[in-house]
Amino acid sequence: MIVKEIAKTVEAACKQPANYFGYEIWSHHILPAAKYSKLMAKKLGANEEIVEIASLLHDYASVKDYKLYEDHHIHGAKLAEEILQKYNCPVGKIEQVKNCILSHRGSKAAQKLTKEAICVRDGDSMAHFDSISALFYLAFFSHKMNLNEANEWLMQKLERSWNKLSPKAKKVIRDKYVASKILLKSQK
Repeated sequence: MIVKEIAKTVEAACKQPANYFGYEIWSHHILPAAKYSKLMAKKLGANEEIVEIASLLHDYASVKDYKLYEDHHIHGAKLAEEILQKYNCPVGKIEQVKNCILSHRGSKAAQKLTKEAICVRDGDSMAHFDSISALFYLAFFSHKMNLNEANEWLMQKLERSWNKLSPKAKKVIRDKYVASKILLKSQK
């Protein structure tokens, strides 16, 4: 039940007009990130509930307020704690979810990577390869980049995403990574 309620909370935030990323972040990033995170939880023997909750909340802070984007992993962990306390979650579960959120970013130094944190980090990165068009949308319409800037930004983002993947996740997503490299290099 808690997972469904958290999903409703995050989706509602995605629907808000103030959401910098637009509603599409829900269907083109958060849901794919949750799907891949759960897949990796099965492969690594991680706690699936922790992984699913954390993957749904991993970008919540920046969806609620884009000003928090630079440190959205930190703000997101605090917001996750507040949300989970409302559901009377045990402190240990809350701390695990927070650790996953704090650890999900490829551009920031990672916290201790538990199995669950690896799954969320992998799911976040794998989702980028599932919806390259959504990343172009973000580059063009949200970040207001021109074509060359968008292409370069996307190549760098996907490379960072690839580099933070675990070896098992790389096996799962390798074909999409290779295809993205081919497509983006042809644009130069």
